[in-house]
Amino acid sequence: MIHQTSGIVFKFFKYRETSVIAKVFTSRFGVQTYIINGIRSGKKGKGRMALLQPLTLLDLVVTHKENSDIQRLSEMRCSHPYSTIPYDVRKAGISLFLSEVLYKCVREEGPSEDLYLFLEQSMLVFDELDDNFQNFHLQFLVKLSRFLGFGLDSSPGFMLDFSAEEVPVIRRLMDINYGEELILGRSLRRTILSHILDFYRHHVEGLKEIRSLNVLMEIF
Repeated sequence: MIHQTSGIVFKFFKYRETSVIAKVFTSRFGVQTYIINGIRSGKKGKGRMALLQPLTLLDLVVTHKENSDIQRLSEMRCSHPYSTIPYDVRKAGISLFLSEVLYKCVREEGPSEDLYLFLEQSMLVFDELDDNFQNFHLQFLVKLSRFLGFGLDSSPGFMLDFSAEEVPVIRRLMDINYGEELILGRSLRRTILSHILDFYRHHVEGLKEIRSLNVLMEIF
C-alpha cells in the first residue's frame, strides 16, 4: 500500500550502479530500509542525493509491505531545509556523528511518536543555534538515552560510571535546554563523551567503533 510519512535520514549505501539503499527513521513505521532507484544518475538524481545527508528531515511517499525487509520509496522532499547545518563544518561534523550513533542504536525500534518528535525538534533547534552548541552532542546523547530505555540519570550504576566531577554535568545536560550556556573545557568534554559512549555500549549490543568520532574530535 502507498503511505505518506515523515522521516529522518540515518544513513545510505550505494546499491548497484545508480541506486541507493537508505535507512530512515519514520514517524509512521519506525526504522525502515528503502531502495531508491536511479537516484545516482542524471542531474536530477544528483540533486536528490542531497536529501540523503545525515539527519535530513523528509516528507515521504512510500510503499509499505508488512514483514518486508526492504521497502520502496517513490517520492521524497525536504520538509524543513536546514539553514546552517550543511554550511558549518562543526555542525555538519556533529550531525554525522549523531547519525552514526542513531543508526547503530535505533535499528530495531518500531514506531515511536515521542522519539521521532524528539529527533525532529532537536535538529530544528540545533540548526537555529548561533552559539553555545559545542555541547549539543553531549546533551543530545544524554536526553536520547531516556527514549532508548536506559536513561543515564535513572541507571542504578549512574554514580559509578561517572566521576564526582562529571555527575553534576550530566545532570545539568539532562535538564537544560539546547543552547543554554554550559562552559566545559576540551579535556572534560572529551572525557564525558567517552564515558557516555561507554555507557551506551553497555546497553546497546554491537555499538563498538564509531568511525565519525575521530572527525568530531578534530573539529573540536
